Amino acid sequence: MQNITIAIDGFSSTGKSTIAKQLAKHLGYIYVDTGAMYRAVTLFTMQNGWIDNSQFDVMALVSNLDKAAISFTFNPTLGFAEVYLNGKNVEKQIRTLEVSSFVSKVAAIPEVRYQLVKQQQQMGKDKGVVMDGRDIGTVVFPYAELKLFMTASAEKRATRRYDELIERGDDVKYEDVLRNVQERDYIDSHREDSPLVKAEDAIEIDNSDLTLEEQFSKVLSLVQMTLEDLE
Repeated sequence: MQNITIAIDGFSSTGKSTIAKQLAKHLGYIYVDTGAMYRAVTLFTMQNGWIDNSQFDVMALVSNLDKAAISFTFNPTLGFAEVYLNGKNVEKQIRTLEVSSFVSKVAAIPEVRYQLVKQQQQMGKDKGVVMDGRDIGTVVFPYAELKLFMTASAEKRATRRYDELIERGDDVKYEDVLRNVQERDYIDSHREDSPLVKAEDAIEIDNSDLTLEEQFSKVLSLVQMTLEDLE
């Protein structure tokens, strides 16, 4: 059975990474969390003081992009690859609400997108890959054999994100999480470079009222149908 490329796009907190990890594990494919790559660059930008609530020094970031080395290292205990920035595990740091509040702005910079898209295309050049993000089916892998577009109501997504952050021990308010989700939706959908849009040949999945098991079953059936069509 031949390997395929599975591109999963969609809004923030729609569980793209969750379903991508499940699929990759089930199929024995490589999983690439492109959102984590943009979050790592955002953390790098924050660490250097180039972005905060009052300013964003884009030129400083662009001129120092080559100093942000991003890599993935598989953690057998967790069952997935964790993100490393310049040799340091930053998996937990990049998932904070603070990073979330800036990531869409950083991801909108053309030079950042160009650099990371090149890396992503290299990671998936041999197929057998599941990649999730905002522009996988439209820019990174426009010829992917299977494209999915995940969506859910902003309120549902904010609740999921809030529960996740609280469980992790973060001190956050639901209202702040909802506002962040809505702001990211707007920025992601309206940026000039590679805005978040559903690819014409992508299959939309609204998981507002789906359990994880129902979602996985639905997506896996789509994968099997795609593989059968290619035989």
